[in-house]
Amino acid sequence: MDQKHASSPLAGAVHDLATEVVLALRSGDHLATVCGAAGIDEENRTGIAAVRVIGADLLLPSVLYGRHPHPGDVAVLDRAVREFPPKPDAPAATAWSHWHMISTLQRMAPPAPGATAPGTYAEPDAAWLEEAPWQAFTHQLSVLAPLAVPAAPSAVQRAAANRAVDLSRGFVRAVRRRDWLQAAGAGRWLAAVGGEPATLGLGRGLDFVEQMGGHDPRVTLHVRAARLMAEARTR
Repeated sequence: MDQKHASSPLAGAVHDLATEVVLALRSGDHLATVCGAAGIDEENRTGIAAVRVIGADLLLPSVLYGRHPHPGDVAVLDRAVREFPPKPDAPAATAWSHWHMISTLQRMAPPAPGATAPGTYAEPDAAWLEEAPWQAFTHQLSVLAPLAVPAAPSAVQRAAANRAVDLSRGFVRAVRRRDWLQAAGAGRWLAAVGGEPATLGLGRGLDFVEQMGGHDPRVTLHVRAARLMAEARTR
């Protein structure tokens, strides 16, 4: 692991996980285990916490390529759901991330007969997104970028679709502020829901974001996801 990314064990684990997701997205290899390649198993608590940070994007290669996820990755994501449930006063983004992890597990890897499911978790409230200023809206949506996937409807996705112009403004603002992670997250949402102005030049913008912020694998992850979804929309 590159030591410059290892400011803490958790940060290093998040970096390694995101890197492995990017490699799987590039190769399309649904047989590869993201967690195994990053040296993470169900007993690695730092790794489990890193999976909680990455969220449902752990299974993103399988989601976007329509293939079965690796059982090892499913087991670790399930463990993260059980180990780190949101507290009652958790931020809305944390609650939504938890909901999305559970819904992704249920959709991509339903439990075997007799196995214990992680339980149900009601879809959190998203009414606050409707009135949020476009700057705050873009920030919150970028934090919730893992929800920007096809065939996963949610109130957050509907809010993104309804405010694509605001997201586009936020994308441009993030690029100007050199906030590459926020720009990549906003761009991923725009690729997922469409509706951005033709003058935005989203494809070229994402290329620039990856070029400038690609040292962070989370930026590359969002950009790669955006490209795959944009390609699927044009077929």
